[in-house]
Amino acid sequence: TIGASGDTTNIIGTLQNNGAAVGGTNTPAFKVYANSAQSLSSGVTATVVFGAESYDTDNAFASNKFTVPSGKAGKYTFTSSFYSAVNNGTLSELLLFITKNGSSVAETAVDFRNNNDGSDNGIVLTTSLDLAVSDYIETKVYIVATSPAGRSGENYIYFTGHKLIT
Repeated sequence: TIGASGDTTNIIGTLQNNGAAVGGTNTPAFKVYANSAQSLSSGVTATVVFGAESYDTDNAFASNKFTVPSGKAGKYTFTSSFYSAVNNGTLSELLLFITKNGSSVAETAVDFRNNNDGSDNGIVLTTSLDLAVSDYIETKVYIVATSPAGRSGENYIYFTGHKLIT
């Protein structure tokens, strides 16, 4: 027991619990974004292209997907955002997916089919997953519109993830 309730105690060195360090890091961690507009085909699911990295602590993001590095299995949280750029009034559907090993594990959508007046629109999706080494995570988009595209920029189309401390 150190100190009394309400005391402030400064610890120099590593705080341990039964010989193991207390705390941890949320790595691997990454944030990538679209640095140029991506042209899309209406009615076709496409992998979102991320051309720039804000950070990638373990160099685990490449070719538009995150792959769990050796020794880093565990629980992860991912967030993806997609903002469409379409002719005003022509957006009828916009779906965003997070996939694990090629299969959808989370999705969100906006649907303007009943009023046919959708314009540029953004959606965000967050999920938590239990991953094994070599599992890979991607973001995919499905859009129905005239001349659909994705905006570019770190605030519009991004994908971020990190391992949870366990």
